[in-house]
Amino acid sequence: MSTCVSVPATSESADDLPFSLPRWTQEKANAWYATLPWLVGCNFIPATASNQLEMWQAETFDPQRIDLELGWAEAMGLNVMRVFLHDLLWESDAAGFCDRIDHYLRIADSHRIKTLFVLFDSCWHPCPQLGAQAAPAAGVHNPCWLQSPGRDALLNCNEYPRLQRYVTELLSRFGDDPRILGWDLWNEPDNENTGSYPKLESADKLAQVDALLPQVFDWARRANPSQPLTSGVWVGDWSTLSSLTSIQRTQIQQSDIISFHNYEGTAQFEKRIAWLKDYGRPMLCTEYMARSCGSTFEEILPLARAHNVAAINWGFVAGKTQTYLPWDSWQKPYVDHEPKLWFHEILRNDGSAYDTKDVEAIRKATQADVQTKTAAAGH
Repeated sequence: MSTCVSVPATSESADDLPFSLPRWTQEKANAWYATLPWLVGCNFIPATASNQLEMWQAETFDPQRIDLELGWAEAMGLNVMRVFLHDLLWESDAAGFCDRIDHYLRIADSHRIKTLFVLFDSCWHPCPQLGAQAAPAAGVHNPCWLQSPGRDALLNCNEYPRLQRYVTELLSRFGDDPRILGWDLWNEPDNENTGSYPKLESADKLAQVDALLPQVFDWARRANPSQPLTSGVWVGDWSTLSSLTSIQRTQIQQSDIISFHNYEGTAQFEKRIAWLKDYGRPMLCTEYMARSCGSTFEEILPLARAHNVAAINWGFVAGKTQTYLPWDSWQKPYVDHEPKLWFHEILRNDGSAYDTKDVEAIRKATQADVQTKTAAAGH
């Protein structure tokens, strides 16, 4: 294996890097956002899948279940889903993968739901493998989720042409598809998974990501999609450019639209919106809602609507990801009982609400937005 850092990680600014095309202007980004309804949705994977590979591989792709669950989402007023892909799916069967993506998009579109696709992800297991996936470990939060690219591919520059083909060919194929909201190029790129897989992570991970992330933005730009690009910041101080890490500067300065994660209460949520407003671009919160952390639909949705921030929570239907269990289940698995309070997720496997107050809060927020826009159009 040859370790390769192609772009200096010490660059002072992502603007110093050799990008082939400029990102969207603020005017273009805000004009695009103005054409959309207020976006409210979930990070989506059907309850029958434990990770990205199980969702998309031909043997376990489950369009009937996807249709059922997205029907429940439509009835609730949700209009966007954030959905994770994986580079190994492209490598193994690009044509079949594209067919299944198109099938998913037909289902989502039939329920009036846009999709934000995620291409890469630094979270959870660093050693993905195609084929049948292991059964989820009992009582543990998201025990089967996979990084993309995996550790070995990230550390091997000989793998980068393959990763580049995945990005450019996928975005060339779907880059003008109106059913797709945008492309989230890398989820939490600087996540080191210290609470789950510290012994499997490479000590060079952040340096490699710091070098590769700008290239991923460049590959995506070369495909010239009509949809915007983003990568969401999730931890730390984003109040000034000088407070950002090198990876975060790439995320902020190369994203057409700004995205972020926040699993805290209203004060922190609003503070982070205030920080990011200074960049003058549309904002999407692409992960929130952890009940035991004080991040709830009743509290966060009114704030997001007031600031015109898209709100995409983690989790929809409780299933094989087991993300209704809290993060601390990695240290204390819930093997014989549910937690007193679900962490993520809105619905049980049969479509019934975990807490009817959550569904009421979502419907209240989405219906209020529709009524406001209808009234404005009437005048």
